Amino acid sequence: MRLAEGLGLVRGARPLLGTFLRPRAAVGAAAAAAAAPAPARARSQALVYAQHGEPARVLQLKDLERAELGHSGVHVKMLAAPINPADINMIQGTYALLPDLPAVGGNEGVGQVVEVGSHVTSVKPGDWVIPADAELGTWRTDAVFSEESLVKLPRDIPLLCAATLSVNPCTAYRMLADFETLVPGDSIIQNAANSGVGQAVIQIAAALGIKTINVIRDRPNLQEVVDRLTSLGADHVITEEMLRKPEMKDLFKKVPKPRLALNCVGGKSTTEMLRHIQQKGTMVTYGGMAKQPVTVPVSAFIFKDVKLRGFWMTQWKKDQPQNKDRLTGMILTLCDLIRKGQLTGPACTQVPLKDYRIAVEASMKSFISSKQVLTM
Repeated sequence: MRLAEGLGLVRGARPLLGTFLRPRAAVGAAAAAAAAPAPARARSQALVYAQHGEPARVLQLKDLERAELGHSGVHVKMLAAPINPADINMIQGTYALLPDLPAVGGNEGVGQVVEVGSHVTSVKPGDWVIPADAELGTWRTDAVFSEESLVKLPRDIPLLCAATLSVNPCTAYRMLADFETLVPGDSIIQNAANSGVGQAVIQIAAALGIKTINVIRDRPNLQEVVDRLTSLGADHVITEEMLRKPEMKDLFKKVPKPRLALNCVGGKSTTEMLRHIQQKGTMVTYGGMAKQPVTVPVSAFIFKDVKLRGFWMTQWKKDQPQNKDRLTGMILTLCDLIRKGQLTGPACTQVPLKDYRIAVEASMKSFISSKQVLTM
C-alpha cells in the first residue's frame, strides 16, 4: 500500500471533460446520482508529520480518511506501538530510510485484524499481526494495509511482547545466528547491554547456552540495572570504565574470550571491546549511540585477523523479498522462547495515543529504562 493511500490523500481520477451523448432519462438519473452526497469515508486518528524536525514540534494527532478495503486490503485496529530510536531519527530526518511526507510515525507494533478483502488468504478477522517491514506507520488507531505488509502472530503471547517483537528481538536473533557459529559454552561481548536489543541478546544467548559479557555506562542507579540484567540471564555486567582495566584478565579466567562482539555505541567502547575479542573473531556494528566513528587498531587486523561487519534489520528484511517464510520462522521461534519464559519484553510504560507528547519526550531522555508504548 502506498503511503498516500494510507493517509487517505489519494483521490479518484478526474472525469474526462467530454462525455458521450446519452438518452435524456439516463442523463437525468445520472445527474441525480451525482448530486446525492457520497457516503462518508470511515476515519481514524494518526500521528502525522509533514516535515522533518524535532518530534514535539512536527508531530500532530490528526483525523484521516481510512482507505477502502478493496479485494486485497486488511483492516487492522492497532493495539499497541512502541517508540524506538529509529522512529525518532526518521522524524528528525537523520535516518537512512525516510518515507515520503506527510507520513504516519512508527515502524513497530501489533494490531488485530477487523476485516479482510475477498482475495486475502493469510489472515482472518481476530488475528494479531505485526509489520513485515518498516515504514508501515503504526502510530494510529487503525488503517487498511496490504496483505503482503503484515505477518500473522500467535495470540498466546503477552501484548507488550507482541508489540515490541519485530525490531529488537529480531535484531538480536539475527546477529547471534548469522555471523559466527556459536555453540554452548562460547561467549559474546556487547555494549549498550541495557538497550532493547541488549536485553534480547542476553536472553536468547542464555537460552542457547552462550555466555554474555555485558558493558553498560556508569549511572546513578547502576546496581539496579546490573540486578535487572542479571535477572534476565546476564553472566557478567561491567561498566565502560571496568572494560579498560587490567582486571579484565581475571574475568577471562572464568569465561572464554568472546568470538563475537556486538557494538551499538562506537568510539572508545568499540576499541576496548576489540582488545578482548578472540583471534579471527567478529565485531558487528548495529548502532552508533556515541556518534563517534569505529576506531580499530591496525594490530587487530594484522595480528588477530578480526572481521568487522554491519547489521541493519530493515536491510535484512529487504534482502528476503521472496522468502517471507524465513521471517515468519524467526518470529515463531522467538514466540516459542516467550512461551517458555526464556524471552520477555522490555520494561514498558503504556501511554494513550492522545498523550503522545509525554511518551515522545520520555523516550528521548538519557538513561531511560522503560520503553514508551502508545496504546490505542
